Amino acid sequence: MSLGWNWFLIIAGAMLVLIEVAFGGFAGFDLVLIGSAFILGGLAGLLLGSPFAGLLAAAALCLLYIAIGRRWVRQRMRSRPVPSNADALIGEQGVVLQRVAVHAAGQVKVGGEVWRALPAPGVAGPFEVGAVVTVARMDGVTLQVR
Repeated sequence: MSLGWNWFLIIAGAMLVLIEVAFGGFAGFDLVLIGSAFILGGLAGLLLGSPFAGLLAAAALCLLYIAIGRRWVRQRMRSRPVPSNADALIGEQGVVLQRVAVHAAGQVKVGGEVWRALPAPGVAGPFEVGAVVTVARMDGVTLQVR
């Protein structure tokens, strides 16, 4: 083997990184890290003057990433759903401003906003003014509280 293998590792690693960046992370950052392992292995081989050392370093770094680092990177990159609009109200507490009964919608203040409210299905009402209620779900623009 010649020192050309080290340069091959560096160029192949750079290509993997560029592909990942060009396509917007389609591989979930895997190509960047595998490419980086190739580059580091190639640089180690150049510094030590041994293509075998470069290939061995690249292989060890790739295996280390696949065995340990991949799961950690995936957890960090996972997008967590953030409730928005009405979904963010579910589970929030509010104060009854106007009596809430089964057949007579009232008003509840939740998070600084006043909402139309009815008791949730299966919940014994009514809720009197000043009572603290929890939003169980939404039906259109009407909160269902318990």
